[in-house]
Parts: sequence; C-alpha cells; structure tokens
Amino acid sequence: MQPVLKITNLHQYFERGTVNENHVLRGIALTLEPGEFVTIIGGNGAGKSTLLNSVAGTLPVEEGQIFLNGEEITKHSVTRRSKKISRVFQDPRMGTAVRLTVEENLALAMKRGFRRGFSLGVKNRDRDFFREQLATLGLNLENRLEAEIGLLSGGQRQAITLLMATLQRPDLILLDEHTAALDPKTSITVMELTEKLIADHQLTAFMVTHDMQDAIRYGNRLIMLHQGQIALDLKQEEKKNMTVPKLMELFHQNSGVELKDDALLLQ
Repeated sequence: MQPVLKITNLHQYFERGTVNENHVLRGIALTLEPGEFVTIIGGNGAGKSTLLNSVAGTLPVEEGQIFLNGEEITKHSVTRRSKKISRVFQDPRMGTAVRLTVEENLALAMKRGFRRGFSLGVKNRDRDFFREQLATLGLNLENRLEAEIGLLSGGQRQAITLLMATLQRPDLILLDEHTAALDPKTSITVMELTEKLIADHQLTAFMVTHDMQDAIRYGNRLIMLHQGQIALDLKQEEKKNMTVPKLMELFHQNSGVELKDDALLLQ
C-alpha cells in the first residue's frame, strides 16, 4: 500500500550561510501510512513546527523531497496543497473568518483549494448538510448557522475549524498544537472530537502537541524529535502501556540526553 506521506532526507536551515546558521531539520526520513494518527513531541527548537510547515508548504524546502500519495509536492504552493492537505492552527482565530457566519465559514471550507468562480452564497441543501455535520459535534451548534463565528467561544470555534478541515475528506490533516490556547476542560473536549473525526472519516493525521500525556493517549504512533532528528518512533503496540516517565527514560536511552522532568520537553 502506498504511503500517504513520504519525506526523504529533509534538511531545513535558518539564516543559512551566516554566523547565526541553525540547521533545524537534519535529514528527516518519514512515511505515514493510510489511517495513521501520528503525534509529534519535542523540546523548543527540536523542529516540530518546522517539520509541519515544510509539509504544509508555508516553509520552502531547502533539501529533500516530500510526496503525497506518490506525487512529489516539494515545490507545490500552499494553495495547491490545500486541495489535499488541511490544517488546524493553535489559535482558533486563524482557522475561521471572524466576521462571517458559521454557515459562511463552512461554505468556504467546502470550496477549499478552489479560487475561480467562488460564491459565498449558501444553498439550502448545503445548509441542511452543515446542520447535520454540526450536530455530530454534540455542542448544540447546529442551530447557530447564522451566528457570526467571531462571537463564539474559542472551544466552539476550534471544534468548527476541525469540522471545516474534514468536510472535504483531506488526504492529510495537520494539527498544529490546536488545543494549546484552550483551557484544560475545553482542550479535552476538542481532543475527543479530534479523535472521533479522524476515526469516523479514517483520516491520516499529523499532530504536533506540547502535551506528552496527549501524545501518549491519542493516535496510533508517537514521534519524538530532538535537535532536528527523530529520536523515537513508537507504533501503537509500543505506546499502548507508555507513561511519561517511561517515555523520558526511553528518550534518554536513544538520545543520550537525560531529562529531569517533562517541562524541558514541553517548553
């Protein structure tokens, strides 16, 4: 079976060729199979965001190749990739148009990746579909189609953003610390919705998180980055009985770096 995502020999630099050169990613090689839900953790500067931005296309690739379902997308623009790759950001405000209504935002999501001939008008059949989809979230948002989305809570908006990201069934969904700006209770709700949507639609997902417990609890694969390289790559069976202390010890065995507590990883 062909992998959904394949990354070969990916190198990324900041300020290359200067005295401040930072070799952020150092030869990352990685494949994601269909239906894999991968969580990514690592300390500040480990390369988590750089890796995600490289896949999304917001950061041009310096060296290496990226393939999506066998097609090389290394040089593709963000717009071109958006037809097949969805992304949910840390800030709920980044995933929606604040002055538009809930249904208008959902209509935008339905047009994802298409720019010509775009009309914001919402048809009745689409409205019925949006109402059905919102009902699956269990947040009583199905009756708020005409509400301006900027007036909703952060958790409600992030839940809608997740729905928007999955309406067109993307080949790959990127989750960029998408619960970091939420309070603990809301974060749990959004993570449970994330897990449900990914499972229901059998999506392939790549989630960067600052929370080691979430990295262990969710998904069927866990990757830990350290200094731009993959220090750990745990599959479902390996992470099933994992705990934070066990994970830290395993990290020490593989990287030679001893962590006194998880705060070092999560800053």
